[in-house]
Amino acid sequence: MRILPLLCALLLLMLQGAAGLSLARGSPQDCERRRGFCSHGSCPPGIGRIGICSEQDFCCRRRWYP
Repeated sequence: MRILPLLCALLLLMLQGAAGLSLARGSPQDCERRRGFCSHGSCPPGIGRIGICSEQDFCCRRRWYP
């Protein structure tokens, strides 16, 4: 019975790790659907990052709409 809490903790850690791996990379089309644009390297000042277009490009969008 001493091993049961250890197994529960191990199972919890495995499930948390698997949740992080399930995030899929976006595409430029996904970024445009979210009313954003792809920017190489980083987003310009005053613009927030809302996703990833590719390994080197971020999906960016203005933080506040009028």
